[in-house]
Amino acid sequence: MTLLSCSYVPGMYVEDHSIKVPLDWKGKTPGQGFAGPSISLFYRVVSAPEHVHDDLPLLVFLQGGPGGAGPRPLNRSGEPWIDKALNHFRLVLPDQRGTGRSSCIDSHVMGRFETARDQADHLKHFLADSIVRDFEHLRLTEFAGRQWVTLGQSFGGFLTLTYLSFFPQGVQAAFTTGGIPHVPASAQVLYEHTFPRMVSKCGQYYERYPQDKKRVAAVADFLLENPGRVRLPNGDPLTVERLQSLGSDFGMKAGFERAHWLFDQAFVGGDGSPEAADEQVEEGLELSDSFLASFMAATSSTPLYWPLQEFIYADGELDEPIAWAAQQVRGRHPEFAIDFRPLNFTGEATFPWMFEEERALRPFRGAMDLLMQDTHFGRIYDEDQLARNEVPLQSAVYFDDMYVDAGLQLDTLAHIGHSHYWTTNQYEHDGIHGGDVFGRLLEEARDRGDLEGLF
Repeated sequence: MTLLSCSYVPGMYVEDHSIKVPLDWKGKTPGQGFAGPSISLFYRVVSAPEHVHDDLPLLVFLQGGPGGAGPRPLNRSGEPWIDKALNHFRLVLPDQRGTGRSSCIDSHVMGRFETARDQADHLKHFLADSIVRDFEHLRLTEFAGRQWVTLGQSFGGFLTLTYLSFFPQGVQAAFTTGGIPHVPASAQVLYEHTFPRMVSKCGQYYERYPQDKKRVAAVADFLLENPGRVRLPNGDPLTVERLQSLGSDFGMKAGFERAHWLFDQAFVGGDGSPEAADEQVEEGLELSDSFLASFMAATSSTPLYWPLQEFIYADGELDEPIAWAAQQVRGRHPEFAIDFRPLNFTGEATFPWMFEEERALRPFRGAMDLLMQDTHFGRIYDEDQLARNEVPLQSAVYFDDMYVDAGLQLDTLAHIGHSHYWTTNQYEHDGIHGGDVFGRLLEEARDRGDLEGLF
C-alpha cells in the first residue's frame, strides 16, 4: 500500500493511502496495469486501537452523493455505524473519484478546460461505472484480492448494485441504507414520485411550524418585489428558486428544525417578526446578515453534487436524453410556482438556474447543456446478473424516504436474488448516522447465516 501518513483519532487508528487509477477505464481491467492518463484514488484504513494487529474482515464504505467524499470521523462514538463496525471489521473509507483527496473536481478544475465539450467528456468519467472499477482495482491491488463487505449509504446503494452487477466476486456481503435505486433507471420516474412527496413534506413542515407560513411568504414576497437586490455573502443572488432549494434538507433528521430556526432570524428590526421589522426599518423589510450567511451555508453543496445528480440514472445507451428531468417534472406541478402560497420547497433536484446563479456552479453550465442532451453513457446495472445474484444483500428501506422512493426500492429488491430488507418509518434518510441501523442489519444477516464465512 502507498502509505501517506498515520495517526490516532480518538478511539481509532487511521492510515491515509493513495493509489493511481485510470482516468478512463475503457479497454482496461481492474487489477491489471494500465497506460494513459491517471488520477489519484485516496482512501483511509481505520481500525480500533485494540485491533490494529488483528486480521479482521474488510468493510468498504460507499459514500452517498453523488460527489460525496468519504467520512472524516471526529471520534469513534460520533458515528454509530463506525462504532459498531470497528468491533468486527477493518474499515476502508475511500474518497470517490473527483471528491475529497481523489483528484477533486471543482470550479477551478472546470475552468482549466478549453471547451464545454472537453468538460462534459471529463465529467462522464466520474460516474458509477468508473467509481466501482476504482474500488475493485483497489481491492485487487492493495488488499491482495481479498473479498470485502460493502456498506452503501444513499448513492452508495446505487454503487452497490453496480458492484453486484459487474464484480460480484469481490463482495462477500452487501448492506445498503436508504439507497436501492429503481432498475431500470429513470430520472423522470424518480421525480414523478418525489415531487408529490415533497408537497407532503412541506405540508408537514407548516403543520409543525404554522407561524412559518407567514415568515417564509414574507421572505419570498420580498425577493419577488426586489429582484436582484438581495445578495448572499459570496455575491450569489438570492432568488425565490434558491429559497425553495432549502427543502433539500427536509428528508434528514431535524431538517424541519434547521429551516425553522433559520427563518426565525430572517428579519432585521423589532422582535424579528415580519410586521415589526417592516415598521422598525425606514426602508422597509430587510433580511438579516445572519440569515443570509446561514442560508448560504445551508444551501451550499459539494462541487459535483448538483452537476452529476441526474446522471446517476443514466444507464448505457439511452432512448432519449435526460434533458433536465427535474425541471420537466416541476413544470407539471404548478404548486411549485414561485408565487404559490404557502411556498413549497423543492427537494433533491437539479435545475438550470443553479448553473446561472451560483458562482461555484457557473463553470459547469456549458458541460451541463451538452450532457443533458447526451444519450451515451456507461452501463451501471446488469438486470440479469442482479436477478441471479448470490451475494447476500441486506437493505434498510426508509418508508418515508424523501430522496429514494421506498416503493421503487422494494420493486427493485423483489427482482434481486438473495436480497432481504427491513422497512421502517422510525428513521429519515440519514438514519445510519443517528441510530443503530447498521447494527440491526448486521445482526439480521448474521442470524440468517449470511456472514458465516466472516466470523
